[in-house]
Amino acid sequence: MAELKRTVGVPGAVLLGMGSIVGTGIFVSIGLAADAAGPAVLLAVLIAAGVATANGLNSAQLAASHPVSGGTYEYGYRYLTPALGFTAGWLFLFAKTASAATAALGFSAYLVQVLGWQGRWARTAVALLAVALLTALVLTGLRRSNWLNALLVLLACGALLLFAGAGAARVHAGAYGHFFRGGGPGLLEATALAFVAYTGYGRIATMGEEIREPARNIPRAMIVTLVASALLYALVAFVLVGMGGRVVQGAPLSAASAHNPAVAWLVAQVAMVAMLGVLLNLVLGLSRVWLAMGRRGDMPAILARVNKAGTTPKPAVVLTGVTIAALVLIGDIKLTWSFSAFTVLVYYAVTNLAALKLPADRRRFPRWLAYAGLAACLFLAFWVDWRAWTAALALIFAGLVWHLLARWGAADRLTSP
Repeated sequence: MAELKRTVGVPGAVLLGMGSIVGTGIFVSIGLAADAAGPAVLLAVLIAAGVATANGLNSAQLAASHPVSGGTYEYGYRYLTPALGFTAGWLFLFAKTASAATAALGFSAYLVQVLGWQGRWARTAVALLAVALLTALVLTGLRRSNWLNALLVLLACGALLLFAGAGAARVHAGAYGHFFRGGGPGLLEATALAFVAYTGYGRIATMGEEIREPARNIPRAMIVTLVASALLYALVAFVLVGMGGRVVQGAPLSAASAHNPAVAWLVAQVAMVAMLGVLLNLVLGLSRVWLAMGRRGDMPAILARVNKAGTTPKPAVVLTGVTIAALVLIGDIKLTWSFSAFTVLVYYAVTNLAALKLPADRRRFPRWLAYAGLAACLFLAFWVDWRAWTAALALIFAGLVWHLLARWGAADRLTSP
């Protein structure tokens, strides 16, 4: 079986994770979370960081123990059941494809606004072009894509720190007492929405086959990624809410910077760059899950092919680009993000369940951490928009039917004369 080369170290893995975290989540979803929880969005961001940490550590010990492409899809097969493994891969594909489409549409919305273009089709055309260009970039190989991702992450983090610095002086003294007020459904929904923003660390696990010394480097990269992103998100949420005023969905940071046109312009420019970074990482991560499912026989075998250099699964990358482009044609940011929240939370519930099955000699963290992550994921999943989780449950059912029929077909071929 063709395998991918191990070319990524800890810095590269951290940048891959940060490239997915510092993007759509902080430039778009923080507005959705603030709309649901109000000033308590800071509390939601911190709770979500705690849940993400539990999930990240359990993902890290699984990835270190079983460092291949596919993430929880592979862990489910190895430690649980084929049905749960398939469900994890199925949910990851649709959740992250929706996130990628959101990133493409977010990029196009900013760009169209800057250029002064009008109309839905202009935004859609720009988003489709972005998907096509980044898919082509990934087809050229991971190393070239990785260098571009590093640049995008550094630019995004710099702009966010500038936003926080420029807005800190405008934080109202009386706002401090309101950050931790609130609760109930709004806070829980905001926590679920904010959690999705942290799950870019999953790129590190899904690309485990390409990371050098995975037993050591994967846990380190995940911990660094989670700590850095949590601090950045908390800082931005603190300043955003502390400045007061209505949080605008779609472009909350540029709207909050309206008092400083130069900062607002820079934030808008970097938001577009960050969206491209997210899209790039999602094309990379999704293609590796298609690759793993092709190897397993859950998807057509052509998806298991890699190029002669062993750096890119070309058929899987092309399919990833096509499916993202298809969802771009629909594009509803709030509903799409809620759908992503539910499916990602269920995906990580399977991750934590698999972590409970790790042999004692491969366990790096206590079992209670996996129980805590499992309970938190299942609890938060059903606080998002009911339309999102009902659609996701229907998708899970359809996927399991497909999986069952595919297994029956494979069994018949093996037993036929």
